[in-house]
Amino acid sequence: MAESRESSEGSDEERLPTLASLLQTSLSPPCDLGRRRSSSPVPKAGSEEEVVVVVSSGSDEDEEVVPLPERIKRRMEVRNAGFEVACSSQRSTEGGERPSFSPLPAPQSDSTAQPNMPLISGASPEISPLPKKLNHSQKEREATCQSWQRRKEREALRRQKEEEKERKRALAKMLKAQQPGECQKYITVVLDSVLLQVEGGEQVLSALQAANYSCVVENQAVPCSITWRRKTVSSQMGEGDEWTEEPNVLVLLRLEEFLSMAHNYKQEARGSMEGQQETLQTYVARVMEKMPGKILALAVAEVENYFRLQSKKRQRQAAANGRQDEGQGRRRKRAVEDSGLEITRMDVEEALVDLQLCKQVQVTFFESWEELGEYATMFTKSVAEAPFKRERENTGFSFYLEKAWCGGVKVDRSGKGLLEVWKRQLQQFNRVSLEMAEAIVSAYPSPQLLNQAYIRCSSEQERENMLANITVRHGEGVTATCRRIGPELSRRVYLQMTSHDPDLYLDVSG
Repeated sequence: MAESRESSEGSDEERLPTLASLLQTSLSPPCDLGRRRSSSPVPKAGSEEEVVVVVSSGSDEDEEVVPLPERIKRRMEVRNAGFEVACSSQRSTEGGERPSFSPLPAPQSDSTAQPNMPLISGASPEISPLPKKLNHSQKEREATCQSWQRRKEREALRRQKEEEKERKRALAKMLKAQQPGECQKYITVVLDSVLLQVEGGEQVLSALQAANYSCVVENQAVPCSITWRRKTVSSQMGEGDEWTEEPNVLVLLRLEEFLSMAHNYKQEARGSMEGQQETLQTYVARVMEKMPGKILALAVAEVENYFRLQSKKRQRQAAANGRQDEGQGRRRKRAVEDSGLEITRMDVEEALVDLQLCKQVQVTFFESWEELGEYATMFTKSVAEAPFKRERENTGFSFYLEKAWCGGVKVDRSGKGLLEVWKRQLQQFNRVSLEMAEAIVSAYPSPQLLNQAYIRCSSEQERENMLANITVRHGEGVTATCRRIGPELSRRVYLQMTSHDPDLYLDVSG
């Protein structure tokens, strides 16, 4: 009975190829050889018998049996579980030798509980040691991090350079916007709507537009006023352009209003003004309340025409009354002036002087509205170029430098220009004009010649007064005048040229 059972089991066994022959045909790592392993004992390494894996159903139920080569091919395509188990088993081993993997006998319960465990026989020589691979991966990660850090630094440096270029470009644009010829493009003239309703307001607007200025008509706090707005170009990157109000304001007064305010000032000066009448001072005070912080300028057109008409009127009256005596004419003129009905040029001048002294505001007269339009154009140009001129005059000195002085004097190798240097050195003294310096230089063309002249003098008093009698000429032609250098300047030049005291105060009179 037992023999028949063994014979039946022997008939069920299949003759399969060895695992070593299958591994030689593939370069992949060992993988699972089947879902269930046989419970037959594993042959020893020194035996001559071939390793044969027998797949048994392990149950009485009928089950489809897949050939071993087909199962191995399927497992090789998956490439997942077997290689992971091999790596975990390598990490658990200790020592320098790599262990050889061979199928171990397992109970039936293990084979049924773990159907996906692989059968591995013999370690593949192409698998690199795990510690070396881990070290290599760590170095790769460090190299990747360093490369990424260098890339970030390069990007930051590139952005910094671009921002610096943008900042320089914005600064150059701001400086260019202040240059004459370019600054007019950033100025907008704001005209009050009432100005266009006045007789010559359209001519003022036409003159501004002819000069290619941008004009805007808006209702302003003061009627017939002109203000300006500037488009400021920022020197900072990313900041947009803004519009700022200029501090200047030009108010155009109509002739009737101006004459009425001048007449009221005349009545107020005489003490005969009835009630509260508006004068030039009260008008300016009211304008400054509406526009605080503004620099006010007033303009009046056709004033000279009014004076001409008044002069012709008086001439006609004098011609009509030519037969009357001179005394009666004087009494009539005095009566007209006392009545206050006529405004003379003297009355206007007195009102303007009082306004300039009390309010520091000037009034400009124009013969026609065309001339006033040209004045508004020039005023706009001055407002546009004001920042550039202020920056140019900001030399860092506490005193004013003329244009010729700012550039200095160029002296070549032949000595040309030394005479001008000596002349300017003398002009540094207080109250020494160009003519006085030229007179001294004409007598003594160099400091060395002046020192030699001082040495030839016999006394201290003679040295101090040596330059006193040099003639200084002012003007040309019939208007030319002559004067002397004088003992005071002669003494100061002598002390400056001969004294060894650095703290000596030359100008005693200040």
